Amino acid sequence: MKTYIALACLTISAALAPATAQIIPPTGGSTSPPFTATLSNITPLAFGMGPDEVAQALAAPLNYVRGRRGEEIYLAFRNTGGSGLFFQKHRLYLQFRNGRLAGWKGDWGHNWMWQ
Repeated sequence: MKTYIALACLTISAALAPATAQIIPPTGGSTSPPFTATLSNITPLAFGMGPDEVAQALAAPLNYVRGRRGEEIYLAFRNTGGSGLFFQKHRLYLQFRNGRLAGWKGDWGHNWMWQ
């Protein structure tokens, strides 16, 4: 019975307290994050990078998939964390034309071991 009375008092006091909103930082001010920090695609890649620059930017080695010299397709395994028991690795395919990065595509397909 005492817990019900305490809960009722707490509910009433919370209802009577004034509601306050969070302060919104001014647009372009020093407290607002840059636009690129709000994007979901934060892969540190740029078109025209060489294979060595891409490997350094991703902090992952590139694995050759196919293609002739200068027109290769590479695969990078990016460790994105996960739980302590299972690590999550995302596959990122990188297309090079004339030795320069021309495009990339993430592969978030199902793990073949669980099919």
